[in-house]
Amino acid sequence: MKLSNGKKMSLAELEKSLLLYAVTDRAWTKDVSLYEQVEQTLKGGTTFVQLREKDLSYEDFLQEGKEIQELCKKYQVPFVINDNVQLAKELDADGVHIGQDDMKICDARNLIGSNKILGVSVQTVEDAIFAEKEGADYLGVGAVFSTSTKLDAVDVSYQMLKEICAAVKIPVVAIGGINKNNMLDLQNSGICGVAVVSAIFAEDDIEKATIDLLKIAQSVF
Repeated sequence: MKLSNGKKMSLAELEKSLLLYAVTDRAWTKDVSLYEQVEQTLKGGTTFVQLREKDLSYEDFLQEGKEIQELCKKYQVPFVINDNVQLAKELDADGVHIGQDDMKICDARNLIGSNKILGVSVQTVEDAIFAEKEGADYLGVGAVFSTSTKLDAVDVSYQMLKEICAAVKIPVVAIGGINKNNMLDLQNSGICGVAVVSAIFAEDDIEKATIDLLKIAQSVF
């Protein structure tokens, strides 16, 4: 895997970078820009950034992507696009994260190439094994707790999370309702990190919230 700054990333380095994975959501931008929010979480120590936009036009998403991509390069943090494989390719982003219904995993891999990071959302052992076989570099599993971010998310039990981690050799991150009060509940599941949305971006002090989350993650995973 090669990052957009030219650095080649090993599987071990990818796993390490997934420790605290920030997924953007402009629902909480309030009186600051998404760019400013992302910079605040990067200052706090976020190790991976996924840019997620559901309502922007392709052109606006592309422009925003260029700006946040440069920000992530500055902080030397991997930058991936949510769902939109074509946009990730046009940006030359570090990779893309797709769900089960977005595109065939093998097609996404063919489009972005072998050097890019491909993340896939899964909820079962069967899906996890298949995703790994089709070329996924890491898996996102959730929702592990109830969440308001994705209303149609199906909860994944701790036992299922553990079974998924045991079934694959690629890194696994948990997502869904994770915050500093429940992160410890995921200990010993086999995950290498957590993907967080509101526990970062809904906070008034994003940098401090990130610092606090990172300290817990470092002690748990």
